[in-house]
Amino acid sequence: IPDNLVESILFGHEKGSFTGATEKHTGKFVEANSGTLFLDEIGDLPLDVQVKLLRAVQEGEVDPVGGRSTVKVDIRLISATHRNLLQQVKDGKFREDLFYRLNVYPIFVPPLRDRRDDIPYLVRHFMEKVAPADPRRRLAGISAPALAMLQAYDWPGNIRQLENAVFRASVLAEGDVLTEEEFPQIRAQVEG
Repeated sequence: IPDNLVESILFGHEKGSFTGATEKHTGKFVEANSGTLFLDEIGDLPLDVQVKLLRAVQEGEVDPVGGRSTVKVDIRLISATHRNLLQQVKDGKFREDLFYRLNVYPIFVPPLRDRRDDIPYLVRHFMEKVAPADPRRRLAGISAPALAMLQAYDWPGNIRQLENAVFRASVLAEGDVLTEEEFPQIRAQVEG
């Protein structure tokens, strides 16, 4: 999301508040009122938006872009990042007060390369997820050598990379079983 739109997406905006604001937008915080809001890659937020996020979390209110009054919100916030936020704080890229406000109950999820036993389950899940996109093509599964190859790969992009690889392979598959042939980039790196 471009930096100049993050604030509008999270906190909303009034019609005419900036070029392209042709109608009022409530924002994710108001949409999630009385519920839970998940913010992915919170470590990428610009510092000016972090200030507004801190206010939303601490005070329970947001200021829509171009708005004249604050909007009360009551949400549970869950956030995720692949960055080391403590290092970001030390480097001046993430607000210390926001870090401690959000770091109430941290959960560390190890990278996929440290959870290779999860790969067969994830591949099956992603294959099922792709199936409704083209109901005429039903894949029966994945070959044992292809699965072993996927488990041998380090997955620097983690689960998102695996999902994209399975999606690409499923779309391009010639038969009803995924083989190593459907994963040429992964194969080249594993064998390389």
